[in-house]
Amino acid sequence: MENFQERLGHLSAAGMRARVYCEDLLFPKVGRTMADLWSVYSKPVPADGRELWTLFLQCSCITTVIGGLFYNWMFASLEYSWHVAVAMAVSFSLLLLLTLFLVHPARCVFSMIMPTLGTKQGRKLLLSTCIMIVVANIIPNIISNIKTILQIIKCISKNSSESLLNSTALLETASWEFGDAIQETIHSIDIYRPMNGHFQVSLLKNGSLIYQQMHLASEKIGRNFLIVEVWVKDSVRVGNKLFAGFSMFYLCFESTWYLKNYLTSLRFDNFYITKKLECLAVDRKAAHLLVGSSKNLIRPTGLKLSREEVMLCLVQAMLLTVALMLVLVVVTIDHFVFSVADTAVRKAAQFSMVPVTLSIKYNAKIEVLPFLLNHKILEELLLQNFERTYHHYLTFSSAHCTISPPTPPNPSVLLVVGLLFCILYTTVFLQTYAHRLCRKIAGSFFKSWEEKRALYLYKKLSRKHKEEQSCLRN
Repeated sequence: MENFQERLGHLSAAGMRARVYCEDLLFPKVGRTMADLWSVYSKPVPADGRELWTLFLQCSCITTVIGGLFYNWMFASLEYSWHVAVAMAVSFSLLLLLTLFLVHPARCVFSMIMPTLGTKQGRKLLLSTCIMIVVANIIPNIISNIKTILQIIKCISKNSSESLLNSTALLETASWEFGDAIQETIHSIDIYRPMNGHFQVSLLKNGSLIYQQMHLASEKIGRNFLIVEVWVKDSVRVGNKLFAGFSMFYLCFESTWYLKNYLTSLRFDNFYITKKLECLAVDRKAAHLLVGSSKNLIRPTGLKLSREEVMLCLVQAMLLTVALMLVLVVVTIDHFVFSVADTAVRKAAQFSMVPVTLSIKYNAKIEVLPFLLNHKILEELLLQNFERTYHHYLTFSSAHCTISPPTPPNPSVLLVVGLLFCILYTTVFLQTYAHRLCRKIAGSFFKSWEEKRALYLYKKLSRKHKEEQSCLRN
């Protein structure tokens, strides 16, 4: 017991030392390192050779990661060939490296693109990825199961028609035996008799014509399905590529437009209580300005959303729900078609032969005039009775039919689509905070301009406060 308590005391002491080390040494050191790296990255011009090499390594690491993600996006999502994806990824990475390393505003725009991916443009890219996954995996599965159903219909039609054609031999046998019975009766009397008393039944012995027509019809249906499948895939693939290109262009344009307005207008997106504004108000002993204007100003680090921001999030969530419902409809169709195909395959294997029975019962008599017979006393002639039963079986399925098994829905595809939609719904509510982060990034890249914006907002609040005080005196 004492050993256990000693070990427990050693563990708690080690945990306390690790906590103190992390809080006093590790975390502050990591924070200072990250602040230094961001300071070098956001400076217009490096101060010395050390900062120059640090900036180059930062840009190289960023372009390597972005190039890998860009290749995976081009190859996996947009379905470009691997050599085209590699060539475009390498070219894009080299161009991005030179731009980030040499152009300071480009670094600011690129940095603002990252949080912008959490806004509507990022949602558009993720939504296009979801659509591509659905088109590339779920729709072909639906078409494959429909083909299985058509193969079952073709097999049943072929076997039933063949069995029906074979049943005509039953009519031939029955007609021939019935003709023999009539011929025997006719020979027993001395009247005019035909040359042949048999019925002539025209039978189709060869069903190749029907099989050929059925084969041509099934091939035509298969070609039509293939044309529709290829057309849908090509259309969605081209549409996704155009949409992805437009989204990337608009993503860069949106960040550039924000930076341009930020640098040219002091009023643009200037309603945040920043640290520079707080320091300015404290230095001029006017902290009450920030307290009185708390309803109109927003703290960029706060979690509280304004009413307008909440309404915008709800509208975006409703639009996203419409897209989710469309995807769910496609998923439901996939499960329904698979259920029908699976049931059809199991029922077709259980089809039993249908017995067909042909019964012929014949009983007749002939009344003739007496002078037509040699025996003048006989005016009525009884014919021989005929009663036979013939059996046949109609088959609807055969083991020789080539039926591809139905393909069940892929649960991994549903899991990926579900996770993407969870991320999409998360970006709806993160859009406001991403917008605030863009403003903070721009302020860190252009610190002198951020001071001018803080001074402009302070003067605006001070002027508004003086106007309110004058109105109260009057």
